[in-house]
Amino acid sequence: MPDHSPALLVVRLGTIGYTDALELQRRVARARITGAIADDVLLLVEHPPVVTLGRSTKAHNVTSSPEFLASRGIELHEVERGGDVTFHGPGQLVGYPIVDLKRHRQDLHWYLRQVEEALIVALAEVDVSGERSTGYTGVWTSADGAHGPRKLASIGVHARDWVTWHGFALNVSTDLRYFDLIVPCGIGGVDMTSIDRERTETGREPVTMSTVEDAVARAFGGVFTLEPRPTTLDTLAIEAADRTT
Repeated sequence: MPDHSPALLVVRLGTIGYTDALELQRRVARARITGAIADDVLLLVEHPPVVTLGRSTKAHNVTSSPEFLASRGIELHEVERGGDVTFHGPGQLVGYPIVDLKRHRQDLHWYLRQVEEALIVALAEVDVSGERSTGYTGVWTSADGAHGPRKLASIGVHARDWVTWHGFALNVSTDLRYFDLIVPCGIGGVDMTSIDRERTETGREPVTMSTVEDAVARAFGGVFTLEPRPTTLDTLAIEAADRTT
């Protein structure tokens, strides 16, 4: 990638609570809107088990009561992103791209397709076939003779002043039984899958979360014509502070 490409600041946060991650996204988005952070940002995290309800969530798609979810150690949050109900948990790579679409294209539908494309590119790097499903947002596996398309990644975004937050959830080694507690993304009968499931069913070894993070960072950089630059949260805060003094 050319040296003069704008940067994509990639921050790997490890496991972080959903509430903390949401507040962090909002802070970074505010700094991106004001210009205190001059580059687009990609936050990569894992969450403890949590069910989130987007703006389009239908009550009947949450098939487990809040009390039952709590008994299983699963948090429940209503959030401002688009989309229906979804699950986040260990073994799932959650990415929060904080992208100023004024620097790219002021079109949320275009942006969703770009996020899908980045995930499809990243999946190809770990030898898993990804594709879109007409009429739905997200990424599926390709159908074959053994099964129909299975969903690998969910996407839900929010934007203010053309700066995005929220993002995607890509199942790497996720315990897929958690999805039995909801109707994922409000799609009845959807078959959720993971990278590990797709690889092991064809006799291949699982991949590490770090490997998938690397692939996702490269893919987002390529799709958005940005140069991925590993960045710590402390450095991100320093950069923001430097631009406001």
